[in-house]
Amino acid sequence: MSNLERDPVELLAPPEAPAGPIVKVLAPRDVPLGGPRAMSVRRTLPQRGRTTIGAWCFADHYGPDAVDATGGMVVPPHPHTGLQTVSWLFEGEIEHRDSAGSHAIVRPGAVNLMTAGRGISHSEVSLPETTTLHGVQLWVALPDSSRHVGPFFEHSEITPVTVGDATLRVFVGSLAGSESHVTVFSPLLGAQLDLPAGGSVELELDPAFEHGVLVDAGPVTVEVDGADAATEVAWSELAFVEPGRHRLTLRAGDAPVRVVLLGGVPFGEELVMWWNFIGRSHDEVVEFRRQWQADVIGRDNPDGRFGTVAGYDGAPLPAPELPTVRLKPRR
Repeated sequence: MSNLERDPVELLAPPEAPAGPIVKVLAPRDVPLGGPRAMSVRRTLPQRGRTTIGAWCFADHYGPDAVDATGGMVVPPHPHTGLQTVSWLFEGEIEHRDSAGSHAIVRPGAVNLMTAGRGISHSEVSLPETTTLHGVQLWVALPDSSRHVGPFFEHSEITPVTVGDATLRVFVGSLAGSESHVTVFSPLLGAQLDLPAGGSVELELDPAFEHGVLVDAGPVTVEVDGADAATEVAWSELAFVEPGRHRLTLRAGDAPVRVVLLGGVPFGEELVMWWNFIGRSHDEVVEFRRQWQADVIGRDNPDGRFGTVAGYDGAPLPAPELPTVRLKPRR
């Protein structure tokens, strides 16, 4: 398996299928993104009772939004630690710049993956010619053994393949014989599936993985392991499937379907997630914030942990105030 540090948990026998509901449907919540010119996104991860799916720890779904009405995406330079960002578009174009010196355009059909590791900053701005923005922004939590790697950026064009009635685009990991070659640090899957009205597809699952089905266009009917009961999942909802399952069937009704399928081995580490930082303790996150505010906002050390985003015309985004209570870890 290319570009992947295998986790010892993979060497264990797959877990038994759990008792209880086979598919749990998680509803999104609306969240403003990006400071004073915030666009609205629908967030399904994290939420109460479900912090991660594999190492996927953050899922924002947006659009289709008319840029002339919303102002598009304007996210000034901001920091990250301990994670990877995965940008995947259905429509529109976004300019990416980061402090590792990367400058790239995010377009439909290609994945942009940024590894923050010990620290990075980046900006995201929709291009002037973009009239509609539509896509997902995803984060991956880095395991403790890899979370201090040096920051880097990857761009990869994804080749679509046909599986059943579906068009499949695998942008992270592998599925149905199709494989992505971007770097990840734990066993993961990220893919887009498109079904025509009335179409269906049956997929073999890795039973060591837990999975999520995020609906961009639907509804879609989700069936696991040939169960008698199927679950209908509506637009913007996320269907969660516990590990121990071997087969997933997706069926479209009267309308075409588009979903993003996420998966991974359950992430067993505790995380402290606040703003754009992932750490392992309250004090660690406090120190990340202090360095961002002093080094970048205060310009005490522009070459410090988070560096400088060259070519962005504007000021970086200040960190919000920390809560008055200690940040608690999530598992």
